[in-house]
Amino acid sequence: MPTIARPFCIALFLLCNSVVAAAGDITVSAAASLGNAFKEAAQAFEAQHPGSKVLLNTAASGALLQQMAKGAPVDVFASADQETMDQAQAQGLVVAASRRDFARNTLLLVQPAGSQLVLRSLKDLTLPAVTRVAIGNPASVPVGRYAQDALEAAKLWPQVNAKAVNTLNVRQSLDYVARGEVDAGFVYATDAALVPGKVTVAFRVPLQQSIRYPLATTTAAANPAQASRFVAFILSPAGQAILARYGFLKP
Repeated sequence: MPTIARPFCIALFLLCNSVVAAAGDITVSAAASLGNAFKEAAQAFEAQHPGSKVLLNTAASGALLQQMAKGAPVDVFASADQETMDQAQAQGLVVAASRRDFARNTLLLVQPAGSQLVLRSLKDLTLPAVTRVAIGNPASVPVGRYAQDALEAAKLWPQVNAKAVNTLNVRQSLDYVARGEVDAGFVYATDAALVPGKVTVAFRVPLQQSIRYPLATTTAAANPAQASRFVAFILSPAGQAILARYGFLKP
């Protein structure tokens, strides 16, 4: 009997240890524009919670929503717009009571550094000299929807959309501009600040609504308690200070 009980106890001990080791792990799916800030925030959170591990997954908000809808394991979801979070909530993918706005951003039109084009307003994008404009795919990329809204308000969407180079996320739009592959592109102020010397800001794009970022814990969270702690950290002075360093505004 003892020869059977001992291996069983050892196996149980190892199993319990593995559960404890994984107890602090959470997966955070965050909009592409949050990548740098959330990477630092994750490191700070782990330092505050020894034994914890934040697995960060970044992409366009719409793509992240599709991943969750297909069963991807996610504990916290942070999107770059209200619409995507509304869809996640409508589909029962996030805990509505946990939803909070945690940051704001601004939309800019940027050009490759050294560009000779003079762009002072959205109407200038209709000039013949402008042939390619990077715009996130409005179907899945919030920055693209913000750009479309601004262009529609100015009654310029059809003309500019004809020149659009649709991108998978805001970072791809930024890359296209930085490499000079397009004449201009719509990006967030926080993204433009990441490549000084490679892009120049043409102007701030007027919007009828503010760009507010919400986050929430998911209904399928494997570690809801730790997920709630991460949300609380992002909303805390320490988390807000990290976001501010990357140019995000207070919610």
